Amino acid sequence: MEQSEIQEKIFAYSTKMKGKKKLKEKDIIKAIMAETEQDKATVKTALREMINVGKLMYSYGGGASSVEIPSEEYLKEKGLI
Repeated sequence: MEQSEIQEKIFAYSTKMKGKKKLKEKDIIKAIMAETEQDKATVKTALREMINVGKLMYSYGGGASSVEIPSEEYLKEKGLI
């Protein structure tokens, strides 16, 4: 399976869970590993690439970090759109 396909699945899962639950990195990795039968390193690499380009971002609240889809306002502030 290509990295881009894994990234699409990560983004779809993040979109589905948006507003329902704060996703930790390990939650996303476990869900995508179960869905695609890829190994942990492959899924983690795809997730990190998405964070590096700004498609996903880390946030911190309530004493724990989570991964979420950035808002348009955030993307404009960072010059990504």
